[in-house]
Amino acid sequence: MMVTDSLAKLPYVDASNVGAMGWSYGGYMMNWLQANTKRFKCLVSMMGLYNITSFYGTTEELWFPEWDMKGTPWDNPKLYGKYSPSNYVKNFSTPTLIITGEKDLRVSYTQSLEYFTALKKQNVDSRIIVFKNDGHWPSHIKSMPLYYNAHLEWFSKYLGGKPAPYDSKKLVRNIEDIKE
Repeated sequence: MMVTDSLAKLPYVDASNVGAMGWSYGGYMMNWLQANTKRFKCLVSMMGLYNITSFYGTTEELWFPEWDMKGTPWDNPKLYGKYSPSNYVKNFSTPTLIITGEKDLRVSYTQSLEYFTALKKQNVDSRIIVFKNDGHWPSHIKSMPLYYNAHLEWFSKYLGGKPAPYDSKKLVRNIEDIKE
């Protein structure tokens, strides 16, 4: 937030028209911002943690949650609960694009499905793109045009500016590896 504060002071930045995006831990931060601030007009969350307790049971890398949360969910349920965006659903209101990969072993794509369901149940404008052949980063060559174009579409929709170069709906029809 301090970086956002600094950027907002720049003469060419419209502080009332700001979006944010993040991947992996940055995706978690987008979900955390969703739960804790109304500052942004839109968010893009990529491969982000939503429910830290369920994340623990699906990640291939247990060191991170055990270090960050000082143990397992059953040893430290209060800390897991305190920092899990899933416990703040009633605060959700910022339109969010979610991007994930079905083959992600670090942050299971089910984290994104849970997040998307919560957003929809709160009537928050949201879109999810699931790359069925990608992991923790959209690495399949067919995924990349949609991945980058979807960001541009989302930010253009909520922040203005030039439209994205392609219509993502048309790109999806041409890419058999995408679920939407």
